Amino acid sequence: MKVLLTETIEKIGIVGTVIEVREGFARNYLLPKNLAVAPTEGNIQRLEAARKEHEAHMNLVREQKEKLLETITGLELTIARASNEEGHLFGSVSRRDISDELMKLGHAITPDDVRLDEPLRRIDTFMVNVQLAADLKAQIKVWVVREKEAEAAVSEQPEQAEPQPTEDGISA
Repeated sequence: MKVLLTETIEKIGIVGTVIEVREGFARNYLLPKNLAVAPTEGNIQRLEAARKEHEAHMNLVREQKEKLLETITGLELTIARASNEEGHLFGSVSRRDISDELMKLGHAITPDDVRLDEPLRRIDTFMVNVQLAADLKAQIKVWVVREKEAEAAVSEQPEQAEPQPTEDGISA
């Protein structure tokens, strides 16, 4: 059965597209929810403007993703986790952890964009793929370090000593 989409449906099609679907899917889902209508000439012309608007929006989103990809290509992240003496983490580093670290750096990466076969479970350096679209991919380096080592690196940095008042109330 051919229907004309009135809204963009992920993995099905964009607004204004005539698609071929099974009759049950059209009758039980698309038509009752007003996600599709019959593909008449009037409906096609009415939805043509919405289709062009959606395509312009998708082109803008594509450009933004390309710019984001340029900024994260070759990026290195350091994530500190508690581990045992052999370097096995007590937890793991997941896609969400990596995307949260990227968000802290100002990059709009969702957990779905981070590609991991399985969570990272040991202290090591990993190359992690980030895929923003089917053809927009980048690799980032993720350093998983022991929490104690991360704390030591921070404490090695010289701290600015604040002037302490002496007994007579004058700062030294």
